[in-house]
Amino acid sequence: MRSDAVPGRWVAARRVASLLAIGGLLACRGGINYESPSGPRYASPVPACPSRGAGANLVVVSYNVEFSRKIDEAIRVLRDVPELADADVVLLQEMTADATARIASALDMGYVYYPAIHHGRARQDFGNAVLSRWPIEHDEKLVLPHRSRYAGTQRAATVATIRVDTTAIRVYSTHLGTPADVSTRRRREQLATILRDGARFPAVVVGGDMNMADLGLPAREQGYRWATSGTPRTTRFGRWDHVLVRGHALALPARAGVVTKGRTASDHSAVWVRIPLRSRPVLQPLQECSRRMPGSSAPHAPSGGSR
Repeated sequence: MRSDAVPGRWVAARRVASLLAIGGLLACRGGINYESPSGPRYASPVPACPSRGAGANLVVVSYNVEFSRKIDEAIRVLRDVPELADADVVLLQEMTADATARIASALDMGYVYYPAIHHGRARQDFGNAVLSRWPIEHDEKLVLPHRSRYAGTQRAATVATIRVDTTAIRVYSTHLGTPADVSTRRRREQLATILRDGARFPAVVVGGDMNMADLGLPAREQGYRWATSGTPRTTRFGRWDHVLVRGHALALPARAGVVTKGRTASDHSAVWVRIPLRSRPVLQPLQECSRRMPGSSAPHAPSGGSR
């Protein structure tokens, strides 16, 4: 036996024990699932026409903002870090409605947010959001299979179809089950549900907290390219935050990375991807966009669904 084998197994065992302990806490918390695919729903259009035009790249950022606790810090990361500051699309996880609206307002972006559950202990809704500088033409919630073995809570993806000039892009922001919630096989089935849904569309971006490091084979089987396959870890457990792309309109991402600055804002690091567009857009992100009055950052009332 190698001399380093036992310490390695010990570290892995500690990580598994930590996850199981978290699972035990979740069992006490529980929650209420929002099972309706139509709501609750919160959304707002882009508040003003952006001054800059479209570039040759679609810049996508994914960020799990731990329980929406440190929103001011998260805003500073998203607004001040150069790799994130010119994002076209921001995918957020573990969000509340108010936190989503605050970030979208600070970044001058439109958004759609669907909570997946009402968290029992926190007494708040949590879910995923899509923020965009481009028009959101359609949105919905995709409920994923396999509830938590401890808490009985579900997972979901917030889905938006955005129009970048003449190209419609299907975008998914998701947060798959943790190792404490579901097995690896079931987590892959959650991802496969999203990938199959996206297969109906000519251009797709899937991003979020996948709670696993290896997405390669399931993604390739569905025709997706793993944009973040070479990035460093995003949590203390490993590389769990990812972006996948599919479709002829989206070329193989030229650059991808992880932002280590601002780690105190969350237990996850933000990931970013620059996706080359096959044809350079010639229009502003929004030729026609609605304008909100200054200070009107409150989220729209939820529609659909029930507790």
